[in-house]
Amino acid sequence: MTTQELSRRSAVDVLGGEPDDATLRRFLHGLPGVDAVGLEQRAAALGTRSIKTTSKAWALDTIIKLIDLTTLEGSDTPGKVRSLVAKAKNPDASDSTTPRVAAVCVYGDMVGAAVEALGSLHGDPDDGLISVAAVATAFPSGRSSLAIKLADTAEAVAAGADEIDMVIERGAFLSGRYGLVYDQIAQVKEACRRADGSYASLKVILETGELNTYDNIKRASWLGILAGGDFIKTSTGKVQPAATLPTTLLMLETVRDWHRGTGERIGVKPAGGIRASKDAVKYLVTVAETVGEEWLQPHLFRFGASSLLNDVLLQRQKLTTGHYSGPDYVTID
Repeated sequence: MTTQELSRRSAVDVLGGEPDDATLRRFLHGLPGVDAVGLEQRAAALGTRSIKTTSKAWALDTIIKLIDLTTLEGSDTPGKVRSLVAKAKNPDASDSTTPRVAAVCVYGDMVGAAVEALGSLHGDPDDGLISVAAVATAFPSGRSSLAIKLADTAEAVAAGADEIDMVIERGAFLSGRYGLVYDQIAQVKEACRRADGSYASLKVILETGELNTYDNIKRASWLGILAGGDFIKTSTGKVQPAATLPTTLLMLETVRDWHRGTGERIGVKPAGGIRASKDAVKYLVTVAETVGEEWLQPHLFRFGASSLLNDVLLQRQKLTTGHYSGPDYVTID
Protein backbone atom coordinates (compact mmCIF):
# COMPACT_ATOMS: atom_id res chain seq x y z
CA MET A 1 0.00 0.00 0.00
CA THR A 2 1.42 3.40 -0.99
CA THR A 3 1.83 6.32 1.39
CA GLN A 4 -0.98 8.07 -0.49
CA GLU A 5 -3.29 5.10 0.12
CA LEU A 6 -2.36 4.97 3.81
CA SER A 7 -2.99 8.71 4.19
CA ARG A 8 -6.34 8.35 2.43
CA ARG A 9 -7.31 5.55 4.80
CA SER A 10 -6.44 7.74 7.81
CA ALA A 11 -8.41 10.62 6.31
CA VAL A 12 -11.45 8.40 5.68
CA ASP A 13 -11.31 7.15 9.27
CA VAL A 14 -11.15 10.69 10.70
CA LEU A 15 -13.66 12.21 8.27
CA GLY A 16 -16.11 9.34 8.34
CA GLY A 17 -16.25 9.29 4.55
CA GLU A 18 -14.30 9.88 1.35
CA PRO A 19 -12.33 13.17 1.28
CA ASP A 20 -14.49 14.92 -1.30
CA ASP A 21 -15.63 18.54 -1.17
CA ALA A 22 -18.85 17.81 0.73
CA THR A 23 -17.21 15.62 3.38
CA LEU A 24 -14.27 17.94 3.86
CA ARG A 25 -16.53 20.99 4.10
CA ARG A 26 -18.70 19.28 6.71
CA PHE A 27 -15.68 18.28 8.77
CA LEU A 28 -13.65 21.49 8.46
CA HIS A 29 -16.60 23.78 9.12
CA GLY A 30 -17.66 21.55 12.00
CA LEU A 31 -14.42 22.20 13.87
CA PRO A 32 -14.81 24.40 16.97
CA GLY A 33 -14.24 28.06 16.15
CA VAL A 34 -11.02 29.71 17.32
CA ASP A 35 -11.30 32.12 20.25
CA ALA A 36 -8.98 34.77 18.81
CA VAL A 37 -8.67 36.74 22.05
CA GLY A 38 -7.97 33.60 24.07
CA LEU A 39 -5.41 32.36 21.52
CA GLU A 40 -3.53 35.64 21.49
CA GLN A 41 -3.59 35.85 25.29
CA ARG A 42 -2.17 32.32 25.58
CA ALA A 43 0.55 33.14 23.06
CA ALA A 44 1.38 36.39 24.88
CA ALA A 45 1.60 34.57 28.22
CA LEU A 46 3.91 31.92 26.78
CA GLY A 47 6.00 34.67 25.22
CA THR A 48 6.72 36.17 28.66
CA ARG A 49 8.15 32.96 30.10
CA SER A 50 11.82 33.29 30.91
CA ILE A 51 14.45 30.58 30.95
CA LYS A 52 17.25 30.20 33.47
CA THR A 53 20.70 31.35 32.50
CA THR A 54 21.88 27.75 32.83
CA SER A 55 19.32 26.74 30.20
CA LYS A 56 20.19 29.49 27.75
CA ALA A 57 23.12 27.63 26.21
CA TRP A 58 20.90 24.59 25.67
CA ALA A 59 18.20 26.77 24.10
CA LEU A 60 20.62 28.48 21.69
CA ASP A 61 22.11 25.17 20.57
CA THR A 62 18.62 23.71 20.15
CA ILE A 63 17.56 26.63 17.96
CA ILE A 64 20.59 26.09 15.70
CA LYS A 65 19.80 22.37 15.38
CA LEU A 66 16.24 23.24 14.28
CA ILE A 67 17.05 25.87 11.64
CA ASP A 68 16.40 25.42 7.92
CA LEU A 69 19.04 27.85 6.64
CA THR A 70 17.39 29.38 3.63
CA THR A 71 18.11 31.24 0.41
CA LEU A 72 15.15 31.71 -1.92
CA GLU A 73 15.99 34.56 -4.26
CA GLY A 74 15.86 34.84 -8.02
CA SER A 75 19.52 35.84 -7.91
CA ASP A 76 20.63 32.59 -6.23
CA THR A 77 23.66 30.96 -7.83
CA PRO A 78 25.52 27.68 -7.21
CA GLY A 79 28.24 29.76 -5.57
CA LYS A 80 25.78 31.34 -3.15
CA VAL A 81 24.38 27.90 -2.30
CA ARG A 82 27.89 26.57 -1.66
CA SER A 83 28.48 29.50 0.72
CA LEU A 84 25.19 28.75 2.48
CA VAL A 85 26.17 25.10 2.85
CA ALA A 86 29.58 26.06 4.22
CA LYS A 87 27.87 28.07 6.93
CA ALA A 88 25.38 25.26 7.61
CA LYS A 89 28.26 22.81 8.09
CA ASN A 90 30.35 25.13 10.26
CA PRO A 91 28.19 27.98 11.60
CA ASP A 92 30.92 29.46 13.82
CA ALA A 93 34.46 28.90 12.63
CA SER A 94 35.79 30.16 15.97
CA ASP A 95 33.96 27.47 17.98
CA SER A 96 34.02 23.84 16.88
CA THR A 97 31.37 22.93 19.48
CA THR A 98 28.70 24.86 17.57
CA PRO A 99 26.08 22.42 16.28
CA ARG A 100 25.08 22.18 12.63
CA VAL A 101 21.72 23.38 11.32
CA ALA A 102 19.00 20.89 10.37
CA ALA A 103 18.79 21.67 6.66
CA VAL A 104 19.51 24.06 3.86
CA CYS A 105 16.43 25.17 1.93
CA VAL A 106 16.80 26.16 -1.73
CA TYR A 107 14.96 26.28 -5.04
CA GLY A 108 14.69 22.97 -6.86
CA ASP A 109 17.30 23.81 -9.47
CA MET A 110 19.84 24.40 -6.70
CA VAL A 111 19.36 21.00 -5.03
CA GLY A 112 22.21 19.36 -6.91
CA ALA A 113 24.63 22.10 -5.88
CA ALA A 114 23.56 21.77 -2.23
CA VAL A 115 23.90 17.97 -2.23
CA GLU A 116 27.35 18.17 -3.81
CA ALA A 117 28.53 20.83 -1.37
CA LEU A 118 27.31 18.87 1.66
CA GLY A 119 29.15 15.73 0.61
CA SER A 120 29.40 13.23 3.47
CA LEU A 121 27.43 15.53 5.79
CA HIS A 122 24.30 15.16 3.66
CA GLY A 123 21.78 13.15 5.64
CA ASP A 124 19.32 12.95 8.53
CA PRO A 125 19.54 15.93 10.93
CA ASP A 126 18.36 13.67 13.75
CA ASP A 127 21.76 12.00 13.28
CA GLY A 128 23.65 15.31 13.27
CA LEU A 129 23.78 15.55 9.47
CA ILE A 130 22.17 18.16 7.19
CA SER A 131 19.16 17.65 4.94
CA VAL A 132 18.41 19.42 1.69
CA ALA A 133 14.95 20.97 1.50
CA ALA A 134 13.55 22.27 -1.78
CA VAL A 135 10.60 24.58 -2.30
CA ALA A 136 8.30 23.31 -5.04
CA THR A 137 4.85 23.51 -6.63
CA ALA A 138 5.26 26.97 -8.19
CA PHE A 139 6.59 28.52 -4.98
CA PRO A 140 5.59 31.03 -3.67
CA SER A 141 2.23 31.56 -5.42
CA GLY A 142 1.23 27.96 -6.06
CA ARG A 143 -0.38 29.11 -9.31
CA SER A 144 0.41 26.52 -11.94
CA SER A 145 -1.04 23.32 -13.34
CA LEU A 146 -0.95 20.16 -11.26
CA ALA A 147 1.29 18.53 -13.88
CA ILE A 148 3.90 21.27 -13.41
CA LYS A 149 3.66 21.01 -9.61
CA LEU A 150 4.21 17.26 -9.71
CA ALA A 151 7.12 17.57 -12.16
CA ASP A 152 8.65 20.32 -10.01
CA THR A 153 8.47 18.02 -6.98
CA ALA A 154 9.70 14.88 -8.72
CA GLU A 155 12.70 16.68 -10.24
CA ALA A 156 13.79 18.03 -6.86
CA VAL A 157 13.48 14.61 -5.24
CA ALA A 158 15.41 12.98 -8.10
CA ALA A 159 18.18 15.56 -7.63
CA GLY A 160 18.54 14.53 -3.99
CA ALA A 161 16.09 16.66 -2.00
CA ASP A 162 15.22 15.06 1.35
CA GLU A 163 12.33 17.42 2.02
CA ILE A 164 9.82 19.22 -0.18
CA ASP A 165 8.19 22.46 0.95
CA MET A 166 5.03 22.82 -1.13
CA VAL A 167 2.55 25.69 -1.20
CA ILE A 168 -1.18 25.13 -1.20
CA GLU A 169 -3.33 26.90 -3.75
CA ARG A 170 -4.78 29.58 -1.48
CA GLY A 171 -7.32 30.77 -4.03
CA ALA A 172 -8.83 27.29 -4.19
CA PHE A 173 -8.87 26.99 -0.41
CA LEU A 174 -10.48 30.40 0.14
CA SER A 175 -13.18 29.62 -2.43
CA GLY A 176 -14.03 26.41 -0.58
CA ARG A 177 -12.58 23.92 -3.07
CA TYR A 178 -11.21 21.77 -0.30
CA GLY A 179 -11.27 18.58 -2.34
CA LEU A 180 -9.00 20.11 -4.96
CA VAL A 181 -6.49 21.28 -2.32
CA TYR A 182 -6.60 17.87 -0.64
CA ASP A 183 -6.01 16.02 -3.91
CA GLN A 184 -3.09 18.26 -4.87
CA ILE A 185 -1.36 17.73 -1.53
CA ALA A 186 -1.93 13.99 -1.74
CA GLN A 187 -0.55 13.80 -5.27
CA VAL A 188 2.47 15.93 -4.41
CA LYS A 189 3.13 13.56 -1.51
CA GLU A 190 3.14 10.65 -3.94
CA ALA A 191 5.53 12.61 -6.20
CA CYS A 192 7.92 12.66 -3.22
CA ARG A 193 8.45 8.92 -3.73
CA ARG A 194 12.03 7.93 -4.50
CA ALA A 195 13.18 5.14 -6.78
CA ASP A 196 13.79 2.87 -3.76
CA GLY A 197 10.21 3.32 -2.54
CA SER A 198 11.02 5.69 0.33
CA TYR A 199 9.61 9.21 0.46
CA ALA A 200 10.99 12.69 0.90
CA SER A 201 9.33 14.49 3.80
CA LEU A 202 6.54 16.87 2.75
CA LYS A 203 6.03 20.25 4.39
CA VAL A 204 2.71 21.89 3.50
CA ILE A 205 2.96 25.70 3.42
CA LEU A 206 -0.35 27.34 4.34
CA GLU A 207 0.72 30.97 3.74
CA THR A 208 -1.17 32.04 6.85
CA GLY A 209 -0.82 35.74 6.04
CA GLU A 210 -3.23 35.24 3.14
CA LEU A 211 -5.80 33.10 4.96
CA ASN A 212 -7.31 36.09 6.78
CA THR A 213 -8.76 34.34 9.88
CA TYR A 214 -7.66 31.96 12.59
CA ASP A 215 -10.55 29.69 11.66
CA ASN A 216 -9.17 29.41 8.12
CA ILE A 217 -5.69 28.69 9.44
CA LYS A 218 -7.08 25.93 11.64
CA ARG A 219 -9.00 24.41 8.72
CA ALA A 220 -5.99 24.59 6.41
CA SER A 221 -3.84 22.94 9.10
CA TRP A 222 -6.27 20.05 9.37
CA LEU A 223 -6.50 19.78 5.60
CA GLY A 224 -2.72 19.63 5.20
CA ILE A 225 -2.47 16.84 7.77
CA LEU A 226 -5.45 14.88 6.42
CA ALA A 227 -3.93 14.92 2.93
CA GLY A 228 -0.66 13.40 4.11
CA GLY A 229 1.65 16.30 5.01
CA ASP A 230 4.52 15.39 7.33
CA PHE A 231 4.81 19.03 8.44
CA ILE A 232 2.55 22.04 8.35
CA LYS A 233 4.42 25.29 7.73
CA THR A 234 3.22 28.85 8.29
CA SER A 235 4.61 30.81 5.40
CA THR A 236 6.76 31.23 2.32
CA GLY A 237 8.48 34.26 3.84
CA LYS A 238 7.32 36.28 0.82
CA VAL A 239 4.02 37.47 2.36
CA GLN A 240 3.46 39.55 5.49
CA PRO A 241 2.53 38.74 8.16
CA ALA A 242 4.60 35.56 8.06
CA ALA A 243 5.17 33.45 11.18
CA THR A 244 3.56 34.75 14.36
CA LEU A 245 3.42 33.16 17.80
CA PRO A 246 -0.41 32.94 17.93
CA THR A 247 -0.57 31.31 14.49
CA THR A 248 2.16 28.82 15.39
CA LEU A 249 0.42 28.06 18.68
CA LEU A 250 -2.80 27.33 16.79
CA MET A 251 -0.99 24.98 14.42
CA LEU A 252 0.70 23.24 17.35
CA GLU A 253 -2.69 22.74 19.00
CA THR A 254 -3.95 21.16 15.77
CA VAL A 255 -0.94 18.82 15.70
CA ARG A 256 -1.55 17.97 19.36
CA ASP A 257 -5.20 17.12 18.69
CA TRP A 258 -4.23 14.98 15.68
CA HIS A 259 -1.71 13.09 17.80
CA ARG A 260 -4.25 12.49 20.54
CA GLY A 261 -6.72 11.12 18.02
CA THR A 262 -4.42 9.05 15.82
CA GLY A 263 -1.10 8.58 17.65
CA GLU A 264 0.71 10.14 14.66
CA ARG A 265 3.21 12.97 15.17
CA ILE A 266 3.19 15.80 12.63
CA GLY A 267 5.84 18.52 12.46
CA VAL A 268 5.39 22.29 12.53
CA LYS A 269 7.59 24.89 10.83
CA PRO A 270 7.19 28.62 11.47
CA ALA A 271 8.97 30.49 8.70
CA GLY A 272 9.59 34.13 7.87
CA GLY A 273 10.26 37.04 10.20
CA ILE A 274 11.92 35.19 13.09
CA ARG A 275 15.25 36.99 13.35
CA ALA A 276 16.11 37.31 17.06
CA SER A 277 17.15 34.62 19.51
CA LYS A 278 14.79 35.95 22.17
CA ASP A 279 11.87 35.45 19.79
CA ALA A 280 12.99 31.95 18.82
CA VAL A 281 13.16 31.03 22.52
CA LYS A 282 9.47 31.98 22.80
CA TYR A 283 8.71 29.43 20.10
CA LEU A 284 10.68 26.74 21.98
CA VAL A 285 8.66 27.44 25.11
CA THR A 286 5.41 27.36 23.12
CA VAL A 287 6.32 23.99 21.60
CA ALA A 288 7.29 22.49 24.96
CA GLU A 289 4.14 23.75 26.68
CA THR A 290 1.75 22.75 23.87
CA VAL A 291 2.93 19.43 22.44
CA GLY A 292 5.84 18.57 24.73
CA GLU A 293 9.63 18.73 24.61
CA GLU A 294 9.74 15.58 22.46
CA TRP A 295 8.75 17.84 19.53
CA LEU A 296 11.99 19.79 19.87
CA GLN A 297 13.86 17.65 17.38
CA PRO A 298 14.44 18.18 13.67
CA HIS A 299 11.84 15.74 12.33
CA LEU A 300 9.08 17.49 14.30
CA PHE A 301 9.96 21.21 14.50
CA ARG A 302 11.92 23.63 12.34
CA PHE A 303 12.58 27.33 12.02
CA GLY A 304 12.59 28.61 8.45
CA ALA A 305 15.13 31.42 8.59
CA SER A 306 17.95 33.19 6.80
CA SER A 307 19.14 35.70 9.41
CA LEU A 308 18.19 34.06 12.74
CA LEU A 309 21.38 32.01 12.84
CA ASN A 310 23.61 35.11 13.00
CA ASP A 311 21.85 36.46 16.08
CA VAL A 312 21.98 33.05 17.79
CA LEU A 313 25.72 32.85 17.11
CA LEU A 314 26.29 36.32 18.58
CA GLN A 315 24.28 35.38 21.70
CA ARG A 316 26.24 32.15 21.95
CA GLN A 317 29.55 34.04 21.74
CA LYS A 318 28.30 36.35 24.51
CA LEU A 319 27.79 33.36 26.81
CA THR A 320 31.33 32.17 26.09
CA THR A 321 33.24 35.43 26.22
CA GLY A 322 31.07 37.56 28.49
CA HIS A 323 30.71 40.35 25.94
CA TYR A 324 28.90 40.93 22.67
CA SER A 325 30.80 40.56 19.42
CA GLY A 326 30.14 42.88 16.51
CA PRO A 327 28.13 41.62 13.53
CA ASP A 328 31.37 41.22 11.58
CA TYR A 329 32.18 38.26 13.82
CA VAL A 330 29.67 36.15 11.93
CA THR A 331 29.42 35.59 8.21
CA ILE A 332 27.07 37.72 6.15
CA ASP A 333 24.22 35.77 4.55
